[in-house]
Amino acid sequence: MTDPKRDMLRHTLATLAYRGRKAIADAPESFAMFRVVESARTPAEILAHVGDLFDWALSLARGEHAWHDSTPQPWRQEAARFFETLGAFDTCLASDRPLGTSPEQLFQGPVADALTHIGQIALLRRLAGAPIRGENYFAADIVAGRVGPDQAMPRREF
Repeated sequence: MTDPKRDMLRHTLATLAYRGRKAIADAPESFAMFRVVESARTPAEILAHVGDLFDWALSLARGEHAWHDSTPQPWRQEAARFFETLGAFDTCLASDRPLGTSPEQLFQGPVADALTHIGQIALLRRLAGAPIRGENYFAADIVAGRVGPDQAMPRREF
């Protein structure tokens, strides 16, 4: 029997993977270090933080509380880490293992934070002169469990 709350979290992760792939794929080499103002994070720092969020989410789901601030890696490695950490957390949610904290807390903490940061990366793409195309995400082919870099093609971009 499936848990509707876990199912919704897994769909949210698939949404993050879809939107995240769009925000990070094909970014110019210089984008990773783009900084709007000196006090703002670079896209590479933001993406490293997102990886840290999903490492933390996995630890919370296992009943632990382990937080690590990672030093950003080169952009392609951070992109790969994004999908790896997302996949590890999704695998945990797909299992029968009891969660160490509530699905609501997992959503309100690391998952919601990641949604914010993927939006920041998309905005920074535009500010850096490398915008992504807008899309009707309601029509997107997003499926729980599809959390890797291979995502469906956009159905309705503008």
